[in-house]
Amino acid sequence: MATGKRCLFTVINAIITALIIESQCRLHHLVLKDDIRQRVHLNTFGFYKDGYTSMSMNSLSFTNGKTDNIDSSTIGFSLDRASNNGFSTYLDDGLDYCPLKKDPSSNFAGVLLLLDFKNNLVRKKTSAEAGVFPKIIPVVPKSTVVEQQAEKGQDLQDKGPDDGSQSKSSKSKRNVENKTEDTYPLQNKGKVYSFQFYFNVTTDEQQGLYNFYFYNCYSIPINQDSSLSDMLPFSIDINIEEKNPESFLSAGEIPLPKLYICMSMFFFLIGTLWVYVLHTHSSDVYKIHWLMASLPFTKSLSLIFHAIDYYYISNQGFPIEGWAVVYYITHLLKGALLFITIALIGTGWAFVKHILSDKEKKIFMIVIPLQVLANVAYIIIESTEEGSSEYGLWMEILFLVDLLCCGAILFPVVWSIRHLQESSVTDGKAAINLAQLKLFRHYYVMIVCYIYFTRIIASLIKVIVPFQWKWLYQLLDELATLTFFFLTGHKFRPASYNPYLLLSVEDEDMEMDNVVTTSTAMGEGVKKLKKLSNGPSEERESMA
Repeated sequence: MATGKRCLFTVINAIITALIIESQCRLHHLVLKDDIRQRVHLNTFGFYKDGYTSMSMNSLSFTNGKTDNIDSSTIGFSLDRASNNGFSTYLDDGLDYCPLKKDPSSNFAGVLLLLDFKNNLVRKKTSAEAGVFPKIIPVVPKSTVVEQQAEKGQDLQDKGPDDGSQSKSSKSKRNVENKTEDTYPLQNKGKVYSFQFYFNVTTDEQQGLYNFYFYNCYSIPINQDSSLSDMLPFSIDINIEEKNPESFLSAGEIPLPKLYICMSMFFFLIGTLWVYVLHTHSSDVYKIHWLMASLPFTKSLSLIFHAIDYYYISNQGFPIEGWAVVYYITHLLKGALLFITIALIGTGWAFVKHILSDKEKKIFMIVIPLQVLANVAYIIIESTEEGSSEYGLWMEILFLVDLLCCGAILFPVVWSIRHLQESSVTDGKAAINLAQLKLFRHYYVMIVCYIYFTRIIASLIKVIVPFQWKWLYQLLDELATLTFFFLTGHKFRPASYNPYLLLSVEDEDMEMDNVVTTSTAMGEGVKKLKKLSNGPSEERESMA
C-alpha cells in the first residue's frame, strides 16, 4: 500500500514538473505546429505606467510553403486595449469574421500588424482617432540592418542623385496621404518569417488591460471545382516578455503574494482554534471533526506555497519548480478534502447516522475522481500558455468537471431532505426527523450559497471591476471560503448542548425504547422505569 502511494506521488510529481518546464509563465514561449485555428489568443496583460512588452516572432511558416498568393489582410496580429472583462472590443462581429479585414475605427484603441509576404513587410494599421496608444517600435536584427544599408547604397549608385531625390519625394507623399499606416521589415529566410517589436506604456492614459491575438484568416480551396475551402496550417514560434515597473505580474495580480500570505494566516488561526475546541470537548468529538481539522491547515499550506510561487514569478518572470510542485500537490489535497468533508456532513454521517448508504457511496466514487480531474485540469491550465490548443480544451474540462462536482455533492443533500420528510411520517419518529430536517436545512442552504457565490458572484465581480482591481476576485473567493469554514465549524462544534450532536443520541434512545417495549410485551420480565432527564443529553434508564 505504501509502495503504491509512493509511486502515485512520483508520477504526479513528474507530470507537474514536466508541465512547469514547458511553461515560462510571464516570460511566455509559445510553439504551435500545423495549427489551423483562425484566432489564437496569445495573452492578456494589465500594464501600469512604464510597463512594457516585447514580442519576438522567431519563426512563422506554412505547411505548403507557398506565400505568394496570401493577401496581406488575412494573416497578422492585433493588439488592443480591452474593457475591464478582458474581452477585445474588436471582436463584436463574431468569431467567423476576420478583424484584419476591417479598418480600425474610432472605438478600437489598438493596432493591427498585417504580414505582407509578397513585399516582406509588416504593415501597421491604426485609427487616427483611436486615442492615446503606445507606439509600436520594431526591433531589427543587426545583420538585417547591415544588409539593408548595403542594398540601399547599391540602389543609390544605380539610380543616381535624381532618382534618389525622386524616391524620397514619393515616399514623403505616401506618408502624407496615409498617416495611419506604417511599414516595418519582415525577415524572410527560406519561407520562414520572423519579426520583432516593442512597446512601452509611457503615460497614465495608456494604462490598461491589453489583448494580443494572432489571426490566420487565409483559406485554401479544397479543389478547383469546389467552392469549399480549408484553413491554411501554420507553425509559429513566439517569445513574449511582459513587465510592469516592479513586477512581472499583471496589474491585477501584483497584490496576490501578500494577499495569499495574509489569508493563510487566517486559515491557520481558524485551524488552531478548531483543534483547541476539539481538545476542550474531547468526549463529544467524532472522527469527522478531525477530518474537518485537517482542512484549514491544508488550505493554509496551499496558500503559503501559492504566495511563494507568485513571489518568484513577480521577481523573475517564472516560478521555481520545487515550490510550484508543492503548491499543486497541496492544492489537489485541499480540493479533495473540501468536497469529501462537505459530502460527509451533507449526508449526516456521524451526526445522524454512522454508515453511508449505497447511493451515497456511489456519490463518493464519482466526486473524488472528478475532483482529482478538476485539480489536474487546473494544474495544466496554470502551466500551459494561453495560446496553445490544449489551454482552451482544459479550460472547458475544468468548467464542466467543477460544475459536475458542485452538482454531485448536492445529491446527498436532496436525498437527505427527502428521506427525512418521508421518515417523519412513516416510522413514528416525527419529532426527531423534523428536528433533523430543520437543522440540516440551514446547512444545505449554506452549501448552495457558498457554491453560488464562489462560482458565479465572485466571477461577475471580476468582470465588473477595473483592471488593477482584479485581485478582488481572489480576495472575495478566499473570504467566502474562510466564512464557510467558520460557520461549518460553529454549527458542528463538539459540545454537549449542540443540537446537531443531540440528534444521534435521541435517535439511539428512541431505538432503545423500541427494544425495551418489545421485550416487555413478550413477557420476559423486563420492566422500564420512568426516565429522569437532567439535561438535553442526559437520560437514565433502569431495567429490572
